Amino acid sequence: MIPFRNLAETRTPDGSRFSLHEHDGEYFLKLNGRQLMGSNNTISECLLADLACDFSMPVDSPRILIGGLGLGFSLRRVLELTGPKAAVQVAELLPEVVAWNRQFLSGLNGKLLDDPRVGIFAGDVFECIRRGPAKFDAILLDVDNGPTSFVQSKNSRLYTGNGLSLIRRALRPGGRVAFWSAEREPAFTGQLARAGFVATEFEAKAHERAKRAAHRIYVGVPRPFSAFSSMMCSSSSTDSSISEIVGPSGELDR
Repeated sequence: MIPFRNLAETRTPDGSRFSLHEHDGEYFLKLNGRQLMGSNNTISECLLADLACDFSMPVDSPRILIGGLGLGFSLRRVLELTGPKAAVQVAELLPEVVAWNRQFLSGLNGKLLDDPRVGIFAGDVFECIRRGPAKFDAILLDVDNGPTSFVQSKNSRLYTGNGLSLIRRALRPGGRVAFWSAEREPAFTGQLARAGFVATEFEAKAHERAKRAAHRIYVGVPRPFSAFSSMMCSSSSTDSSISEIVGPSGELDR
């Protein structure tokens, strides 16, 4: 039996063990020994990019934000889809993951980090989102197992009313956000709708031979502001879900 090789490991901000492994020519990322992703199963990561970059109108020089580098398959697909004028920012919380891609994964997707269209932000994707408004045509978020299962506890703020509103604000007109989820999250489409998005759930298989779709991709397209305002005005002034989105002054809560 071919053994797994532990190539490198580090600690996350909350103290969890994050590691890179190789087995029979394939690469895997694990958190506390539990596999998060592998180079042998990349369908859902590519689908995340396909759905995020499925613009309703052509975008000449798209600006894309990817939350989570991982093994680089979403980045590869985004670059394939968006063309030579794209600008793709990848936010990766762990600088070691960036270094691993360069050192161990250059034959996989690591060389893409040197593509002139690609910029690396070594930090929390939330900081990139908060720097809006209207910076990105697409935002891809693959930083957790889903809206209720967090790899890092701080990531929960991405899925609150305030966090979703900041994402909406960071998108350009016609922009889209896509969230990767390990499993179905029935309440999340409602959360996106309350934050001003038209929300759609897509099934995603873990691998080509899978009989069922284990994963989900959630896509949010901002509703026009006038439609969102009408929805808010028709709701009760005491509706807690709306008060999470807009503060008492009418400005976005930070």
